[in-house]
Amino acid sequence: MIRILANDGIDAIGKKMLTEAGFEVVTTKVPQADLAKALADYDAIFVRSATKVTKEIIEANPNLRLIGRAGVGLDNIDVEFAKYKGIKIVNTPDASSQSVAELVYAHLFAMVRFLHHANRQMPVDGVDKFAELKKAYSEGIELRGKTIGIIGFGRIGQATARIALGLGMKVMPFKLHASEVKIEFDFIHSSNDSTIMIKMNTVPFEELLSQSDFITLHVPFPKGAAPVISKKEFALMKHGVGIVNTSRGGVIVEQDLLDALNSEKVAYAGLDVFEGEPKPNKSLLEHPNVSSTPHIGASTKEAQERIGIELAQKVIDFFLHQEK
Repeated sequence: MIRILANDGIDAIGKKMLTEAGFEVVTTKVPQADLAKALADYDAIFVRSATKVTKEIIEANPNLRLIGRAGVGLDNIDVEFAKYKGIKIVNTPDASSQSVAELVYAHLFAMVRFLHHANRQMPVDGVDKFAELKKAYSEGIELRGKTIGIIGFGRIGQATARIALGLGMKVMPFKLHASEVKIEFDFIHSSNDSTIMIKMNTVPFEELLSQSDFITLHVPFPKGAAPVISKKEFALMKHGVGIVNTSRGGVIVEQDLLDALNSEKVAYAGLDVFEGEPKPNKSLLEHPNVSSTPHIGASTKEAQERIGIELAQKVIDFFLHQEK
């Protein structure tokens, strides 16, 4: 029997699919320090972002045949060494796009209408200082008509663009090695559904930085890669720009972001990921113009169900193919 350690868990439907296909799935969490030894009893391991599958762990477990990432990024897996050892790597790039994109706008709406401030202050001062708070938070803006620059135009970037277009925003996509991008736009009606394809021209990186009212990042961040946004890029941006990062910690240099927030070059930032996870920079968390979440971009019931199903099907296909 194929044994799988789902060390960061798996949705119940995905687990059921694997069990019914004859796999044993164990969801008991193994601490990172004990993982190399514990994996000796397994053929495969599933991880999300918490567990790291390092070269040392792979080297200690020649029995491993598959590593599954319940999500998109593979930065917590030594992919090159795993492939060198003949281990199959699978991930779920399709499943979480909508959930991550919706979190981008949760941050954007919170920031432009000062919800991240009001939710902190209303419980403290809402009774005694209602009028003052109303005045303080009455200068919000609409997203409609504003320009959003989307750095990285894969599945999540495209999902982000679809929402932006629905809101009436101007979209400026940036994608390496592409002058034109396409997105499918689904319309759901009471009687029938329809889909249209929208073509968009990409823009140079510097143009995106200088003309966007809001910037959101959706790029992979391989180990050793240079940050996408640092002091140089902040200098090119509009004064009062808003930034959202739901991709990876390290894509933005956090000290440079703090400096830009303090100078008001950046009016607000929505952050779901941090350089020091699981111990993020406290100065960012406490900054009054930061809306923060604890790396929950893909953490919706719908996304986790889709992730479990996609991962389970890929694993079943892999092992059944091997056994033929």
